[in-house]
Amino acid sequence: MGVAGSGKTTIGQALAQTLGWNFSDADAFHSQAAKEKMAQGLPLNDEDRKPWLEAMQSAIDHWLMIGQNTVLACSSLKLWYRDVLRCSDPRVKLIYLQGSFSLFFERLKHRPNHYMKETMLQSQFDTLEEPSSSEAIYIDASQPPQAIAQKIVNHLNI
Repeated sequence: MGVAGSGKTTIGQALAQTLGWNFSDADAFHSQAAKEKMAQGLPLNDEDRKPWLEAMQSAIDHWLMIGQNTVLACSSLKLWYRDVLRCSDPRVKLIYLQGSFSLFFERLKHRPNHYMKETMLQSQFDTLEEPSSSEAIYIDASQPPQAIAQKIVNHLNI
């Protein structure tokens, strides 16, 4: 989890590859209308996010039911979003990619062809409810992707 530009997709893919797990990105669960809204520089509200969260919750339930280990890259900015996605299952682990506004802003400025623009980053920081240390594993997002993936593996004892 983390705000835009924190490296969720890059780290998630590296972690999934390291572990031999599947990877899924929360962006794939957004409706076309939500993507268009964000592309216009308009932040989503909780009503916009509700079907997105429900779709991911359903996917997570399915992955848990069939025993399919999956890394899901998702912003999960609010506690109640995380509560929905954890499905009250202790097998679901939360990794928080934490970093500075300036680092993530620079990354977003250099990310081509993505609907999430750097101008929306402040709205993400404004919405962010950082998880407690008992809720998530905190990882410094300024490190190289492979180093972050290895730190996550070490924290999870996999």
